[in-house]
Amino acid sequence: MLLRLADPDERYAAVRLCSDLPLSNGRRTYAHHDGEWRLELAPPPLARLEYQLEVVHSGGDTERLCDPGNPHRAPGAFGEKSVLLLPGYATPRWLEEEGVPGRTDELAVRGRGLGATIQVRVWSPADADPAEPLPLLAAHDGPEYDELAALTRFAAVAIRTGELPPHRVALLAPGERNEWYSASARYADAVVHDVLPALGAAVSVRGAPTGMGTSLGALAMLHVQRRHPRALGALFLQSGSFFMPRFDAHEARFRRYKRVVRFVGATLRSGAHVNPVPVTLTCGSAEENVHNNRVMARALSAQGYPAALHEVPDMHNYTAWRDAFEPHLTRLLARAW
Repeated sequence: MLLRLADPDERYAAVRLCSDLPLSNGRRTYAHHDGEWRLELAPPPLARLEYQLEVVHSGGDTERLCDPGNPHRAPGAFGEKSVLLLPGYATPRWLEEEGVPGRTDELAVRGRGLGATIQVRVWSPADADPAEPLPLLAAHDGPEYDELAALTRFAAVAIRTGELPPHRVALLAPGERNEWYSASARYADAVVHDVLPALGAAVSVRGAPTGMGTSLGALAMLHVQRRHPRALGALFLQSGSFFMPRFDAHEARFRRYKRVVRFVGATLRSGAHVNPVPVTLTCGSAEENVHNNRVMARALSAQGYPAALHEVPDMHNYTAWRDAFEPHLTRLLARAW
């Protein structure tokens, strides 16, 4: 696979590929030839690859930019990236389908012990009465999930097609994300003692909510269920940051690394859990978290959780997480509800 960047005026002194692929500096560095920069890249075992270019200007300044020769783009939490669409990739069909009309309501919930307010946006079918008991899906990083992965659009389409019953989605804003989502007991207690009761007071909830999250948000949702076993009825965990020293020593500079490692280690060593709930995990087959996700999925299964890991041909990004909603989130919610 040949990547090119035109540079007839020789503006750049060097060009490198920036992606999540585990490439050495030499393997990701373009070579200059006949007025353009070229990189021969072995086809990765993926259906799509998000990337940027790191260019070194002739004056020495470095800049990251999207590939001007590639029209495909993907939004992300840290900005837009170029996308290589490889054989086998297809956009989810539900993105082109019509969903039921919806409405949103805003809640601001004071988290006792956090010294902060947790912002929550609640999406509901437009024709649902607040007093009508409906299942609830609660998502960490909720606003980003909705903006970058179309979570409530997915819900609206699944309701219209009858694949899922009418339900609501609670989009929890991350706040102090690195602190709250890193196995924080204070945050888990605030979710259970403050956020979930506030949601139940605002709208009628049928059964225990299903919790979902990505990366640290997935870790935090598992931590909520382990600390408060009956608070959640199912878990959808995507690319969970289940740090283990044998795989993730490079994360040691993260301020709460040791706390995460302690929680993960205690979870792995635990015996049968008091209230194992259905768990679906998804993870990119080529991303670094896939190793700790495999270990966590096996451990949860051994502890009595109906747990399954599904590896997708992508990496650690919102499009990968979006593309895994169907069929994996659909199946989990149909089972839980």
